[in-house]
Amino acid sequence: MSVRVPAMSVFPPVRKDRVITQLPLYYRKEAALHWKEDFDNKVKVACQEQRTGTVGRFKISKVIVVGDLAVGKTCLINRFCKDTFDKNYKATIGVDFEMERFEVLGVPFSLQLWDTAGQERFKCIASTYYRGAQVVIITFDVTDIASLSHVRQWLEDALKENDPTAVQLYLVGTKKDLSSPAQFAQIEQDALKLAQEMTAEFWAVSSLTGENVKEFFFRVASLAFEGSVLSELEKGGSRQIGDVVRINSNSKNLYTTTKKKQSNCCQ
Repeated sequence: MSVRVPAMSVFPPVRKDRVITQLPLYYRKEAALHWKEDFDNKVKVACQEQRTGTVGRFKISKVIVVGDLAVGKTCLINRFCKDTFDKNYKATIGVDFEMERFEVLGVPFSLQLWDTAGQERFKCIASTYYRGAQVVIITFDVTDIASLSHVRQWLEDALKENDPTAVQLYLVGTKKDLSSPAQFAQIEQDALKLAQEMTAEFWAVSSLTGENVKEFFFRVASLAFEGSVLSELEKGGSRQIGDVVRINSNSKNLYTTTKKKQSNCCQ
């Protein structure tokens, strides 16, 4: 199986609407990773010192998007990356891949967005691409309570391949436009409670209308960037900011690191 990877030999200039100078706010304070309204001062100072020098490699954080079949993972990514919505849904086979570039506090930064299949028969293939993720986005359909009940299993699958203390978690409810106010209010409360248990940040979005989509990905990019810089500063190494790839979340996590088990699937 092959994965479609965008050409990366030439990096075009960062789009003006992908420049981040202020920390984007959370969707709901009850389930936010951070309540602060600005980047950490140590991060801002470090970026100022590096802005006019050689940044080195582009900073990159790997993001995996998981969830049940047809909850709207591909539509979510396409709405942000391409500003399109295709109602003629086609299920993702295995994995797909997008690279989205930003400029955060004057430093080039990219998110690798891995769109994974929700079908059971492709889960084993997709799970091989979970490894090395710095951000895990678990999606569910706000009109389908069953998809929310499967979130814990998706979380478990993603954390089998990653250090639970070194990833940032997001719980995202899709198809907000299709939910009635009463229905949404109920499932949102359930989702908020689950997000708090997971130590995840909760968002509700609509890929059809674009509601909260840009705000969400800007939030993801900003916190991933900040986490990577803080992690590097804590190490006290001599590398340039732009050399950092891995991030570490500052928030506490309910899950402890466990020894990875060898998967027996697809054998």
